[in-house]
Amino acid sequence: MALFGTDGIRGRFGELLTTELAERVAYATSLLIPAHSRVVVGRDTRSSGVALEAAIVSGFRKGGHDVVRLGVIPTPGLAFLTLERGVAVGVMITASHNLAEDNGIKIFGHDGFKIPDDSELEIESWVNSSAKVPEVLSGTVCDDTEAVLRYIEHLKASIDTSLEGLKLVVDCAHGAATDVAPRILRELGAEVTVIGGNPDGENINRGVGSTHLEVLQKAVIDLNVDIGIAHDGDADRTLMVVKVDSEAVIIDGDFILAALALGMASEKKLAKKTVVTTVMSNLGFHKQMAEAGITVEVTAVGDRFVLERMNQNGLSLGGEQSGHIIIRDLATTGDGILTSLRILSMIAKKELNARSLAHIFTKFPQVLMNVPVQDKGLALSDEVVRAAINNATISLGDNGRLVVRASGTENLVRVMAEARTMEEAEKVVGSLVEIVKSRHGI
Repeated sequence: MALFGTDGIRGRFGELLTTELAERVAYATSLLIPAHSRVVVGRDTRSSGVALEAAIVSGFRKGGHDVVRLGVIPTPGLAFLTLERGVAVGVMITASHNLAEDNGIKIFGHDGFKIPDDSELEIESWVNSSAKVPEVLSGTVCDDTEAVLRYIEHLKASIDTSLEGLKLVVDCAHGAATDVAPRILRELGAEVTVIGGNPDGENINRGVGSTHLEVLQKAVIDLNVDIGIAHDGDADRTLMVVKVDSEAVIIDGDFILAALALGMASEKKLAKKTVVTTVMSNLGFHKQMAEAGITVEVTAVGDRFVLERMNQNGLSLGGEQSGHIIIRDLATTGDGILTSLRILSMIAKKELNARSLAHIFTKFPQVLMNVPVQDKGLALSDEVVRAAINNATISLGDNGRLVVRASGTENLVRVMAEARTMEEAEKVVGSLVEIVKSRHGI
């Protein structure tokens, strides 16, 4: 059974993801680290996280390791704390932006990065074997109630200015950011209104957060605030909303990444004057970066691919349209709270104003459609499909862009086009979708 996707293990609690599986994953992981190591475990606000936490603690203790429970903490906070002396591995229990029915396991090494593919394969192999988890609990367990405070201080130290005078709305998605994000912003001087800040174990991401920005848009207009900030369930990403005239405009990860890249480049802090993003970033982003003399390196979709490229080439900034932004000098993974603090710092220092976030570049109209297929690999290797893709790419020229790719998790072919007009993008996508559907559709 394949366990790991592009972002750890994720699935419906009680079905794919059981407490038995979680204990086996923890024990298998325990075999990869030095004897008698220290392990840190965190979780988001899902009710199932408590049972999974107990199972993971048990697995590591049966492997002879000492476990430190961090409680509810953002994923980037867990990653930050794995860097502390003596920690061999960190485990985060979360399904990110999914609803409470799902949960997941993300594993970080002592370097703060998600464990590599070969380690995942070793864990998967052991879990799928007939080997038994020992019965004896030989390791210890304790709680570190001060851990999240160390993460908070780290975030506060990431900017060098007060946020006094800023009026904000923060949507915490009833998730891991609920206590941390508002506290930091208030301690830095901002006036903060919170939505999505009452987790009950079942409401994480439900109608709020970065996947439901309409709630934040309404709040920004109704409260007449400077900026709205939305996190997902584990706070490893952020999207924003700003008021432009009478509209609440969504600021996606491309705009946030562009603002950070331009700011860091002006301060000579953008390594190699290069930024990393994925194939999904808008063509307008690419054109703006080129105009500013900033090189853009492009990876497959997934923050792990962005981070791999950054580490390979010694780069300092990368991210995704979805709001996963990695500021490598300060974090080893996407950190939504850190990202928002950097943008707010630029606004507080008058290097940027909230309205200008919406005008950093001109966004090309984008159309994305998913086609269910019998075999995504076969569909994308089909000569007729490839010829149609090539012809569409030529027709778009320099004022458009086409991305046709297989889904990483489902039997889907994703067709995305950008063009000067929405009509042109829709025409290109519609034509390709029909070809793929007629030849390989379910």
